Amino acid sequence: MNRENVKRDFKKKIRLSILLLASLLIIFSMVAAVGSYAENQSDKSVENAGSNSIMSVEQAEVAKFGLIAAAIAFGFGAIGAGIAIANVGAAAMGAIAEKPEIAGQALIFIALAEGLVVFGFITSLMILGKI
Repeated sequence: MNRENVKRDFKKKIRLSILLLASLLIIFSMVAAVGSYAENQSDKSVENAGSNSIMSVEQAEVAKFGLIAAAIAFGFGAIGAGIAIANVGAAAMGAIAEKPEIAGQALIFIALAEGLVVFGFITSLMILGKI
């Protein structure tokens, strides 16, 4: 029975990995396909939404990749912090249950893991400042 549970869990992990891989491939292909379906501009310029200034196609391409980079920086920072807080928080709660006087030290480790979000946010702001 234990062997059957291991096989079933392994099959679940394989299905989840395939689903995750397919989702990532779809997302990346959508990002890559945006350029092929872009509208051709005869005057090689794009008007900014909400303002009257005109941006060249090359500037729009750079801005597009800058926005994607800022989103990736913040997104990966948030995901990394979530994983870190899950692991550190579980260990901290177990340690506090055994020894309540180390709660302050455990809180410091959780705050260090939370700092990853702040670094991702600052990085994305720096990227957005260059656009």
